Amino acid sequence: MSDLGSDPQRKLRWAVYSIFITVAVGNMTGRLMSVNSVNRMDIETHLINRQLGPIEKELKSQNLSEVELAEKVQQAREKLVAEHTLQRPFLSANDRSRWLAIRALVEQGTFEIDDLLDRHVWNTIDMVQHRGDDGELHLYSSKPPLLITLLAGEYWVIHNLTGMTLEEHPYFVGRLMLLTVHVLPLAWMFFIVAQLAERFGRTDWGRIFVVAAACFATMLNTFAVVLNNHIIGALSAAVTLCYFVRIWCDGSTRRWDYAACGLAAAFTAANELPALSMFALVALALLLRNRGAWLTGFLPAAVLVAAAAFGTNYAAHGTWSPPYAHRYASDSEENWYQYTYEIEGVKIESYWANRQGIDRGEQSKWVYAWHCLLGHHGVFSLTPVWLLSIVGLIMWSRHPHTTEGQIAAGIALVSVVCLVFYLGMRPLEDRNYGGMTSGFRWMFWFAPLWLWGMLPAADSLASSRGGKLLCLLLLAMSVFSVSYPTWNPWTQPWIYQAMESAGWIAG
Repeated sequence: MSDLGSDPQRKLRWAVYSIFITVAVGNMTGRLMSVNSVNRMDIETHLINRQLGPIEKELKSQNLSEVELAEKVQQAREKLVAEHTLQRPFLSANDRSRWLAIRALVEQGTFEIDDLLDRHVWNTIDMVQHRGDDGELHLYSSKPPLLITLLAGEYWVIHNLTGMTLEEHPYFVGRLMLLTVHVLPLAWMFFIVAQLAERFGRTDWGRIFVVAAACFATMLNTFAVVLNNHIIGALSAAVTLCYFVRIWCDGSTRRWDYAACGLAAAFTAANELPALSMFALVALALLLRNRGAWLTGFLPAAVLVAAAAFGTNYAAHGTWSPPYAHRYASDSEENWYQYTYEIEGVKIESYWANRQGIDRGEQSKWVYAWHCLLGHHGVFSLTPVWLLSIVGLIMWSRHPHTTEGQIAAGIALVSVVCLVFYLGMRPLEDRNYGGMTSGFRWMFWFAPLWLWGMLPAADSLASSRGGKLLCLLLLAMSVFSVSYPTWNPWTQPWIYQAMESAGWIAG
């Protein structure tokens, strides 16, 4: 760790960090304010104009005054727009599943989303069906309900203060909520990374490089415009690391530090299930460090999150087990993913009864592992700056008696455990690269941990021009992947599209 007390460059570095964070926040906010399903714009306009033409012709034949004609044409247009709206700011079945549940909680006081579904705007495939309190079959979001419930609280405040709803004002309300639950949390994460870089970095260039990577080179920025759990998971992991450093490196015995660490670690696991491995390791380490502070700080905070997670799940589904645990049941009543439902008179079968495309799963685990690591959805091919994190974690792990070496070994262990879980232990149906997505999103929450691990490698390479050029090349390639999904992160990565265009893989 560096002695920052007499560092004359510290203020200058923080000025640079502030510029980076400001630019990143402005970039994400600008993209968020323009988010729209642009692929539907021309179709919607065509449908409206095609039907408005005959209506306008009929009105002109009635010899109306210009004012009356304009008024009636406008009324007809507004009616057609209401009937044929296709555009929406919610770009995937994944995020619409959460938005539907948020709407249902606030507008109807239930987790049931049946009455909110339609065929063109408010639809999703990420839902399950089971019997509700009334004994009838209902549809529910398949997403964990804790985050949904917390976001419903924000929507309730907005709705009661303004009278606006997600149905009538989806762009304003949706963008406002994403600004508060994605953009601002990411700015907080960037700040935490900057603090850690200041503390553990050794060179100006290395510290600035790592903060630049945080602000511009992770796929979290890409997903800032759509509702997801990965950004909250990444922030929680950053907060966990921040407080763990206070305890492990500074020797803090404050119950508040233990409580904050327990709360953040448990909340990370509540949003990213494999983060249970990080939670378990952090819990064990802090228990051995100070049993009293652990029992009175860490444990109660973690139990609070667990109670909230299981409690909201029971409130939503009438059982302690999450929807994902009901995928493979042979009993039709217990298999929540095999069902049919009706919308606007059309009977529809569950998407999960007949998966399509990438959701059928990759047959070979070896092929799947290759593409998740170095192939078309590769953690290291799409975001090659993470190669520096591997080097950095190894560099620090070579000194196991230092606090940096111990933390690095822990991050490396958790990373390997999660990769093994996803690449080697998942059944065929789960080997789908995260679905239609521009990156292997299930590892996004590691971003703050890997950024911290990048520091010694960046510092080491800062001593030579060639090292700096290598870092900048990896940074540029990572930023390219972040920027490639221009308007929708729920699209295939650029490597996948290039391979598909070349005929190397089937579309």
